[in-house]
Amino acid sequence: MNGNALLDVAAQPSAPDEGSVAMTDAESTGEDRVSITRMILQAISWVLLILVSLLAIVVVVVPLVTGAKPYTILTGSMEPQYPPGTLVVVQPAEAEDINLGDVITYQLESGKAQVVTHRVVGVGADADGTPVFITRGDANDADDADPVLPVQIVGKLWYSVPYIGWINNVVTGEARAWAIPIVVGGLFVYGIVTILLGFRDRRREKAAARDAASSSDDVTED
Repeated sequence: MNGNALLDVAAQPSAPDEGSVAMTDAESTGEDRVSITRMILQAISWVLLILVSLLAIVVVVVPLVTGAKPYTILTGSMEPQYPPGTLVVVQPAEAEDINLGDVITYQLESGKAQVVTHRVVGVGADADGTPVFITRGDANDADDADPVLPVQIVGKLWYSVPYIGWINNVVTGEARAWAIPIVVGGLFVYGIVTILLGFRDRRREKAAARDAASSSDDVTED
């Protein structure tokens, strides 16, 4: 009778250690948090990569390929549609292609670097038949003092991007040519690295799961 009782006790499986179970759950939760954090960082990396790539295309590539020029709105004369800091990309245009209501960029003095971007509110001709354009800022109450001649016209507004103009002002000339590609390349490399690290960690997790399953099978067979 006593012998049978001893055999029954020996046959009963031992209860799992609650401390070990708790540690396993904590480790699993920690791994889940790390995985979620890594996924968020990957998503942020790719979003930044896309945004910077689009910025490079808008500010550098498109103007370079098409012969357009990027300018920055510095004052509030074209508010509310084109507030200060707006990037405007201007395509070359002939006088006959400019119509009432178009936004043009023109030199204050022919051959000088200083330019203004205003809307055409009047089209006429001088005594010689040369076209002249009356311009005004959207936020201004009066027309610009001097009519604009074709020789002053840089081009007609093609597209605009809010706020990007400030970056265009800071990163200019040769700096723009190398700064944006470096930033894009750096973000691209970072995105690739985070993806590879994610693949590596997932492989490690699968290997750990297989090892755990194998250990469990070995214990069951014993």
